[in-house]
Amino acid sequence: MGTRAGTARQRSCAVHAGRRVGVAVLKRRTLLAAAPLSSLLAGCGVVGRPASAPGAPKLQASPVAGLSAQEFQWARTAWRYVENNTDFETGLVGGLDRSVAFTAANAGDALAAILAAHELKVIDAHEFDLRSSRLLGFLATMDLSQGQLPNKAYSAATRKMIGFDGRPADIGWSATDVGRLLLWLRIVGQRHARFQEYVDKVVVRWTFCKAIDDCGKLTGSGVDGAGHLYTYPEGRLGDEQLAAAGYAAWGFDTRASSALPALAAVNMEGLALRYDARDPRTSGAQAPVLTMPYVLTGVELGWGDRMAPLRELAQQVHQVQEGRWRREKQLTARTAYQLTEAPYVVLDSVYASGYPWNTIGTDGKEHEKLAQVSTKAAFGLWALWPGEYTAALLENVRHLYDVDRGWYEGRFEQGGAPNTTISLTTNAQVLEMLLFKATGGPLLPKVQRAGFFDVATQDRFNRQGRCWPAERAACKPG
Repeated sequence: MGTRAGTARQRSCAVHAGRRVGVAVLKRRTLLAAAPLSSLLAGCGVVGRPASAPGAPKLQASPVAGLSAQEFQWARTAWRYVENNTDFETGLVGGLDRSVAFTAANAGDALAAILAAHELKVIDAHEFDLRSSRLLGFLATMDLSQGQLPNKAYSAATRKMIGFDGRPADIGWSATDVGRLLLWLRIVGQRHARFQEYVDKVVVRWTFCKAIDDCGKLTGSGVDGAGHLYTYPEGRLGDEQLAAAGYAAWGFDTRASSALPALAAVNMEGLALRYDARDPRTSGAQAPVLTMPYVLTGVELGWGDRMAPLRELAQQVHQVQEGRWRREKQLTARTAYQLTEAPYVVLDSVYASGYPWNTIGTDGKEHEKLAQVSTKAAFGLWALWPGEYTAALLENVRHLYDVDRGWYEGRFEQGGAPNTTISLTTNAQVLEMLLFKATGGPLLPKVQRAGFFDVATQDRFNRQGRCWPAERAACKPG
């Protein structure tokens, strides 16, 4: 998380821009003519629309080995989000249902959703090619913050950089969001060779000098009221290491951000749960223990030698939540999620700010009533650690969807009401978990092919001052 602004993913819900049109729905101009402005701006992109007719859709046999008919239907439901929220004219996908705003991390989500939908045979090769090509075409030509890196937010309707108020603006970059996008660009290029050249050409445009130093420290940026760029250290335990893996996949030395920070431990459910010991009052960033950074590390990268330090932490996060269920009979799947009203982004934590099971906003204020069983966290725990507990989690969330719109964020612990916010991140990660379940292995291939990026950046006669890995000095710690 950025020390001043937070991640762009966390701030995106504050952008009420409001034009959402699916490829299979109406053109944008028709929707704008029919919908009152108030409905488009209200609720962070979620318009009050009647729910689907009762009853689940008829199941069809899964065409994918490793997925049941029910699991295949779950994948199709998640894909409905992308169908509904792809802008008809630009091909870009908004980060929240019926909102045009999206972040660099959301662009990674869209790549993940499109790839997973194809490999799960929800969409055919033709649709996969067209959707991927349009998205990569945008990424290869989009305006960059300060001419260096993806801006914190864009409009899917205009393709332009925007601020968190929805107005055109250059507001700086999030180094962790860029890392998330870098990882998914690498996964797409390595799993599907015909896209590797185009993926590489996206990254060759970017200038990394201020976002990551020679030892891998990540730095975000913002723009003050006078239009001046400022920078700040970025990252927290889990998110920071996952983002670092995105840079490392392209050859950057990330030892500073891949290494674990100073850790402390707290006794929870008979386990010593380790957490980030950095004080939010001095670091400027909340450092909660959340499920999804660890789940995504296991699903996307595996826990080989480079990521082995996170495996034990991931298992602790899983075991502590299972322990609570066995002791209190309280189903628990805690991670960050989004709401359609303040505080917009909730850090629903296993441990945060000195307290177990602490649910806080990005400003550190407590929101006990907003604790929920997260849909994406339930799917993630189930995919990585199949067993009695995770089967109970999945049973708890398996009906939390609108068949016409996608999966909801989760179910509130108090009372069980659904959090009916519908986001790209949750639906993309449901698809991602189902792909992992079907394939049984990390999504980033272990053996990496060289490509255009390697040739272009290794050419010593083609140095462009963008601080590519081959242009950098060796790390000199401390």
